[in-house]
Amino acid sequence: MALIPATILTGFLGSGKTTLLKRVLTEAHGQKIAVIENEFGEENIDSDILVTESKEQIVQMSNGCICCTIREDLRSALQLLAAKKRQGLLDFDRVVIETTGLADPGPVAQTFFMDDEIAESYLLDSILTLVDAKHAAQQFNDRQEARRQVGFADQLFISKTDLVPAEETDALMHRLKHMNPRAPQQKVHFGEVPLSQVFDLRGFNLNAKLDIDPDFLKEDDHAHHDHDHEHGEHCDHPSHAHEGHGHHHHVDDDVKSFVYKADRPFDPARLEDFLGAIVNIYGPRMLRYKGVLHMQGTERKVIFQGVHQLMGSDLGPAWAEGEARQSRMVFIGIDLPRDILEQGLEQCLV
Repeated sequence: MALIPATILTGFLGSGKTTLLKRVLTEAHGQKIAVIENEFGEENIDSDILVTESKEQIVQMSNGCICCTIREDLRSALQLLAAKKRQGLLDFDRVVIETTGLADPGPVAQTFFMDDEIAESYLLDSILTLVDAKHAAQQFNDRQEARRQVGFADQLFISKTDLVPAEETDALMHRLKHMNPRAPQQKVHFGEVPLSQVFDLRGFNLNAKLDIDPDFLKEDDHAHHDHDHEHGEHCDHPSHAHEGHGHHHHVDDDVKSFVYKADRPFDPARLEDFLGAIVNIYGPRMLRYKGVLHMQGTERKVIFQGVHQLMGSDLGPAWAEGEARQSRMVFIGIDLPRDILEQGLEQCLV
């Protein structure tokens, strides 16, 4: 049986996850989607779609989609769905997991790699994060969960942009780019998103095209290559515009990203030892990390990526003739020690 693609849909409370999901479920796309709802309460998709009070865990919908509310853990819900599909009792093409608005998507993503039975049935396609343009600035300032959800994203959807001035949306997008440069951003209106931007993004596929923009900080007017500098209250940097205040507010998110580049090849053994040690120490604070590596001893690119303590690598395509052989890595995490990482990586070069 082919692997079932899975998508994790996350975002802080009220960001519009349910609106987006309802739209995806009711659109005439001919796909049968199984939805796993990872929460109870006001955000249930719709009382007529999801029967939360019934003993039935899985509800078949009129358009062939399926809804499943988790009464135990995610793993058993995924196993149950896969078993019923194998037995021909349920017919669906893919799974969408809607997490609670306060969830850290990391453990949800890890389920797909750490459990053999799940890994044999499912392929994690991507993590989609919804961001509420009206309340995001405050949420990011106050809630680490909201910042973490951005750090994990393969794709960011910004909702409610019609409720805020354009410059506020621009400042938010700038801030998001500092937190996670590898996730494309898109404004969405009432959940209207083309399915091509929701499914089959291959965000977790090791061989997917790796879009890391090493120059993502260069768009700033003043040299901001290391944006851990101190800002006074009169700093006019756009990402520090604070909602609801006349003066500019100093924003120094703990979720940050940085890109590492090297032209010399890596020594495979030294790199493996160093990354193993780093993941051991800082794993819980490392949200997502990913890279295309130039390794000594192979003519092919090495693609690596990880979530928290879980790291994997794969041989990618061969370096093209005339292509500059350069390693590019992006690290997204909570207060990661950039200097230690950079020094350690330098020492792993041939």
